[in-house]
Amino acid sequence: MILNYIIWDPSPEIFSIGGLSIRWYGLLFASAFVFGYIVFQKIFKKEGVPIEELDKFTIYVALGTVIGARLGHVCFYEPGFYCSHPSEILKVWHGGLASHGAAIGILIAIWLFVRKSSKPLMWLLDRIGIVVALGGSFIRFGNLMNSEIVGSPSKLPWAFAFVRDNLQRGLPENFTRHPSQLYESLFYFLLFILLYFLYQKGWGKKSGYLFSWFLILLFGFRFIIEFFKDIQVPFESRMAIDMGQWLSIPFIIGGIVLLFFSIKKQRST
Repeated sequence: MILNYIIWDPSPEIFSIGGLSIRWYGLLFASAFVFGYIVFQKIFKKEGVPIEELDKFTIYVALGTVIGARLGHVCFYEPGFYCSHPSEILKVWHGGLASHGAAIGILIAIWLFVRKSSKPLMWLLDRIGIVVALGGSFIRFGNLMNSEIVGSPSKLPWAFAFVRDNLQRGLPENFTRHPSQLYESLFYFLLFILLYFLYQKGWGKKSGYLFSWFLILLFGFRFIIEFFKDIQVPFESRMAIDMGQWLSIPFIIGGIVLLFFSIKKQRST
């Protein structure tokens, strides 16, 4: 008998030695920074920027990503819980990272970095979108390996039965959902390829172009994909659109406004 769905029940751990366990999510999260560094290294070398600046920039972005993602989850999704249990905020290993918070954290980190950098803010923003898209692909695949941030119910032939998540919710093992993590991972990887291709074609010289399209396409997709995802916290069930969609709207509007002014600036020069 051929099943019309995919059974998904991988262990989140790759291996364990003593009390130390290596998990897929941690490996993929680290890989996002490693491969992002490699891509940015090529960009910096191509444009003659000292590699020492990249090392400093990487530290700023890494801290902005982790701190922003954690505080984003705390503030946007479970503020009541963390106000009552403030010590839990530091326990990142318990889960709870928000991509919109990471985006805000990265923007703040870049703003802080450019004050001591030889490059202007928009130069960095136009190029950071390339590696953020790649990093997002790795991280969403990590969510898939963790069987978390699952999709909404689906009967499509490529639907996933997230066995571990189903058992935790008291659902049948064969209850199937959209593999929304996989949808996002694939889209972000394609977006990385597109942005890197446009950069190679000289779009990086058009101030604001790459970053504006990054905002419009990534957060536009984030808005759409939320229709195929399960809610993350109970209060979202009472909302017309969920928290992820509300948080995506300002980024989409920001991208459209930036694109308008970028085109206007190009035409006037």
